[in-house]
Formats: sequence, structure tokens, C-alpha cells
Amino acid sequence: MLIAVALPLPLFRTFTYRVPDGLAGSVVPGSRVVVPFRSRKQLGIVIGSEEPREGIAYKDVVEAPDEAPVLDEPMLALCRWIAEYYIVPLGVALRTALPAALTGANVPAPVRKTRRVIQVVRELPSLIERDQLFARAPQQRAVYELLEAIGGRASVEHLAERIDFSASVLKGLVTRGLVEIAFETVERDPFLTRARREPDAHAPSDAQAHAIARLAVAPPGHVALLHGVTGSGKTLVYIELLKRVVIEEGKTAIVLVPEIALTPQTVDRFRAVFGDRIAVLHSALSDGERYDAWLALRRGEKRIAVGARSAIFAPVRDLGAIVVDEEHESSYKQGEAPRYHAREVAIVRARMEGAVVVLGSATPSLESWSNASSGKFELLTLPERAGGARLPVVAVVDLRDAKPKRPPSDNATGDAAFTFAISAPLEHALADRLAKREQSILLLNRRGYASFVQCGTCGDVAVCPDCSISLTYHRTPERLVCHYCQHSEPLHTSCPRCAGLRLRQRGLGTQQVERLLAERYPAARIARMDVDTTSGKWAHTEILDRVGAGEVDILLGTQMIAKGLDFPNVTLVGVIDADVGINLPDFRASERCFQLLSQVAGRAGRGPKGGEVLIQTRSPSHHAVRCAVTHDYHAFVKQELTGRKHPAYPPNVRIANVVLSGTQEDATARLATRAAEWLHKLLAARSTPGVSVIGPAPCPVERVKQRWRWHVLIKGERPQELGRVAQYLVERFEIPKQFGLRMTVDRDPVALL
Repeated sequence: MLIAVALPLPLFRTFTYRVPDGLAGSVVPGSRVVVPFRSRKQLGIVIGSEEPREGIAYKDVVEAPDEAPVLDEPMLALCRWIAEYYIVPLGVALRTALPAALTGANVPAPVRKTRRVIQVVRELPSLIERDQLFARAPQQRAVYELLEAIGGRASVEHLAERIDFSASVLKGLVTRGLVEIAFETVERDPFLTRARREPDAHAPSDAQAHAIARLAVAPPGHVALLHGVTGSGKTLVYIELLKRVVIEEGKTAIVLVPEIALTPQTVDRFRAVFGDRIAVLHSALSDGERYDAWLALRRGEKRIAVGARSAIFAPVRDLGAIVVDEEHESSYKQGEAPRYHAREVAIVRARMEGAVVVLGSATPSLESWSNASSGKFELLTLPERAGGARLPVVAVVDLRDAKPKRPPSDNATGDAAFTFAISAPLEHALADRLAKREQSILLLNRRGYASFVQCGTCGDVAVCPDCSISLTYHRTPERLVCHYCQHSEPLHTSCPRCAGLRLRQRGLGTQQVERLLAERYPAARIARMDVDTTSGKWAHTEILDRVGAGEVDILLGTQMIAKGLDFPNVTLVGVIDADVGINLPDFRASERCFQLLSQVAGRAGRGPKGGEVLIQTRSPSHHAVRCAVTHDYHAFVKQELTGRKHPAYPPNVRIANVVLSGTQEDATARLATRAAEWLHKLLAARSTPGVSVIGPAPCPVERVKQRWRWHVLIKGERPQELGRVAQYLVERFEIPKQFGLRMTVDRDPVALL
């Protein structure tokens, strides 16, 4: 018996192995197998059977660790599509569909965590009998009576925490027939310990009821874009859809949310309705916790997978619905091979398995909006906030007029530094909320203390030795950090270039704003939420639970506070600098700015007290800012789509970003030039209508982790033609084996930086 095996290697082919007789029964398509490859063992996935060819001696499969295949046929088909569309080896796509606990070649198949449980099986109602039985065994009596007191059943570990005893004590109790000890599976679900909230009791509005009714009659494979303003009750529509699909029809569902929005608030709302049917999948969980959730879904013990990007591969059967909340979020795009977009994978999986897809957003991506406008997706709208709440009033503070001409001196405190960060209108609004015991959210999408450190004598800026980016100054702990490669070094006492002592901190970061707020409002309870404060496993949870409990007056943070939060007592949102990222050399910069401003503005006014938003900017006339102020998504889309016609960018065309990188600058530039020339010759020689090549050019950030980066853009009016050209490039273009030269193809990129 010969089988085709896909290995997670950068090779666009499968490999044929012989199955020994002893393993034949457990090797089927979708099974994991350990096979010899060159001088080591590799874990691969069986794709199918192979016919023998003369003159070839086939190597044997070493091990088949599973009783049943880990991937079913629908998942194999989905991975084949990912491999073809995103131009990656099939083995790489298959590895992505599995939890980390199942991808190691040298580790046996994982098992669920178990624990020893002791249970009383013989009661002793007579005190005389008890005294006689335990006359010479006081430790046995102590353990037995403690077990009785806590309900007659407990884990051995729990008993050991309460009382000291030896293994012989338990053995004696078992021998006397008083207790029995068994092993039971421990469900590693960290959300089980959270208190269950009551389901929301809101009656659907007319718009919500219409959306629910339309989804109820949607055919298999149908895609709907649910465009609802912030606070319009999109989650209620999702829950009603899932009630029908999971509870009434007995099918399964997947709910995708962005990683930064995967908060306990989100999980709690679904658990309130669906209870133990929910399994949560995201990166904060340990490998064991993720494996347990994966296995529970695969066995049908859980019916709904809630998670970030990778939850699209949840091993559910009889799939009825997929929800992609905040579908515009860039975190749905995988940053390494396979560079898939979970939204697109969701649409393909639903089409293959006959499920309905709902894409929800207050600020849909231009791609999804274009598909809805053309009729490819159904457009469902929620134009008003739920429960009669009103959208917050948004005002702009022009920083060109409201701030000092120059930043304050280094490490300044007091009024000069505060007024450079917080304008007078925002200051007055903050003081008003503190006086009323209402809560405020402040957004600054730049972590650290200062954006960079510059010598006041020669103008030199501290830069990363491995990337073409300035180092960000962090004050706690004090260091200079590269936000691309995480290189860090101590703060210099003098300029490395001229030995000058006038080192100045430039630009605001969340750490500095936190200090300024604490100095101005010493009685205020301030919480900062950024990558530096949320590296712990449950750090997000702890901060947001404090906000929900009213223990935080001002929540300051980066983009992670802009979505997924619903706190009725938040009546003020302040954007400290709306211009962060607005002028980046990327075609999506304006779209990301509009989405961020609109989303964070939506955190205000979700309760009966209403809300106010103040946006500080130096670009009040920019269409991203102007349209966010008026909550006018349609006006933004109209102007943005016009700007993407000439030159053409998505959604008007499809693109693939070909990045050439290497450790030597000139060699990388030569490779990029040769790749562009090769593509031009290919297009000239073959019929490829609507495909064009732009570049080569250095990437906007031209050096990352000691690697120089150039890129070439391939644009195509039709995805099929673009895919053929990119596939041909990957398979035929030769890359020299020197200077660490590499080529990656990112199809449908969310950024070109």
C-alpha cells in the first residue's frame, strides 16, 4: 500500500511512502503519519493513495499516531484551495489547520489532561463502627471525614491541599472498600471559572428583525454583509442566527472576532445564551487548552467555536453558519505562510459545506462593500443604535490652533507638557466626567513613552541596528525598543555620533500620556492598555473587568481599546492624535484611519447618559477625519473609491505583493530588478489580459531583522489571471542560493509596508 503524504516544507509536491502491514488500518486520507525525510523524521498528512512506479524503492511510514484522521475530507478540500489560491505548499496549508499540539513529529499524540478523583462508596452512619474501624488509623479517618464534609467526592490534589496524608492512607481506604479512586478527564477551559451573566433581554428592532428574517431563509453558501452603526445590535442578530442553526436545526457554527476584540465581554455574551456549547480558541490559551477545545469541537461535545483568525479551521461537522465580526479588521490576515485572509477562507468554507456567512461591521472593508454593492453579497443594514440610544456628538480640535507651537522641553512636567498632549477642550471634558463619576476612554495609537530620541546638537536619531526604523523610548522599564524586531538597548547618556549631551525625546506615547494624566488628576483611577501592559495571559481580562466594575475612571490605550467594548458609563472618548498612521505610504492608510476613528467613537454614549467624542488632529479637512466626525460611511467610501481608480488599487483590481529580501542590499536590489524584468517578459510572451507589473522599489520599511526588502506589485483585473502569473513566478523564477535571498508572495495584502 502506497500513500501520498504532504509535508510542511517549502516544496510544491507530495511524497510517496509505503505503509507497513501493521499500520494499514489506521492510515487513511487526513491521518497524521511520521515519515523519514532525508536525515530526520517529519510529520505529514496523508492525502490519498498512490500507484507504484517501477524502479523506485519506497521508504516505510514510521508511525501513525492517531486512531482516526485529524482532518476530514471537507477540511482537506479547504486546505487544497488555500494552497492553490495563496500559492503555498499543501503541507504548509494543512499544518495551519491543526492545533500546535498536533504538529510535532517527535511528540506522541497528545492526550487530554486527567486527574485522580476519590469518592466515598461506603457510608459509616454508626459512630461506634467508625471508632472501631479507625482506632489505629487516625489519618484514614481524617481523610475520610474531610471527604464526607466536602460532598463525598473530590480530586486527590484538592484533598492534599487541605490535609497532609501519604499514599498508603489512600491505599488503606481503598482496601477497606470505603472509597474508590478513578481517573477523569479535566476540561482545560479557562472561561469556565467566570460567572455566567444573564442573557440580554432586548427585543429586536425592526431593522434587526428584518436582518434575522432574511438570514433565516438564506440558501446554503449565502453571504450577507451586516452593516450596522456602532451599538446597533449586530451581536443580537448573530445570536438569533446561531439559536436557529445550533439549537433548532442541530448544526454547528463558527464565530470569528479580531484577536484584540476577543475579550471576556464578547465570550460572556455568547456563553450567556449557549452555555457549555461554546469552545473558545485564541492565542492567549496554552497548547493544551487549545487542543482540548479543538477535540471537544471535533467530538461534537461543543457546537460553537468562538475565536480569532485560526478558529476558521475549527473541526466542526455539519456546519450551518459562520459569523465574521468586525470583518474589516486587518488581524484576520495571516502574516506568514500561508498568508490567508480568514474572511475569504470563511466564504469558501461556507460555500463548500453549505453554511451561511454573515460579515458584520460598522465600517466594512471596501472589498466587502464593493461585493455588496454589486449584488455578490446581500446587504443588510442597521442604521440606528439599539434601544433608542443616539450616536455620540463628535467634534474636532484643530491642533494647529489649540496647542503650543513647540513641544515642551525634555522630560517636562506640569502645564507645558500636559497642554501639548491634551488640548483645553479635552481637558475640560475629562474634568467634567471625573466630577460626574462617569468614565472616559482616550486613544493614542502609539505605545511607549516617546516616538524617538534625537540629539539636540547634531540631529542624529537613535535607530534600530537591524531595521530601518527609529527606536521608541520606553520609560518603564527604561530602554529603547524596536517595534519591528523587539531589539532593545539602554538609553544613551550621550549621542553616539557626536558625544553631545542634549538628547531629546520626541513625540507622544501612551506611557508619557499616562504620567501626565496622573500628575494632572492625582485622584483619578487610570488604566493603560497596550502591548506593554497586556503581555500576561489574562491581562486584558483584568483591565476590562475593572472598567466594567467602575473601578477605572480613564482608560488609555492603543487600537486594542477601539472595538468590542460596551460600557454604558463611558460618556467621553478622546482621540489624542488622529494623525498617527494617516499619512503612511500605504494605499489603505486613510481607510484604516477612518475605521479606527469610527470604531473608537462608537465606544461612547452606549448608555442613557449619551456621549461625546473629541478628535485632536492637524488634518481636520482630511476625508477620513471629516467623514468620521459626521458618521458618514457612504461619503467616505465614495471619495476613497474614487482615489483608488488612478492608480488602480483594491477593490478596483486584485494585487499580489512580491517581496524580495536578503542580507546584502545590492544583491536584494538586483534580485528585485531581475524579478520585475522576468515578469514583464512573461506577460509579453503569454496572453495575460488585465495583468500589469509595478516596480521594483524598496519597501517603505526597507530593512527588517537584518534583511533588506524590495517589492514588486502584480495587479490583475481578474483573480484567475493574477493567480496564474503569481503561481508561475513562484514555481519557475530561480533565486540564487547566496546572501540569504528569499521571495514571498502576499496575495490580497492588507498593507504594503
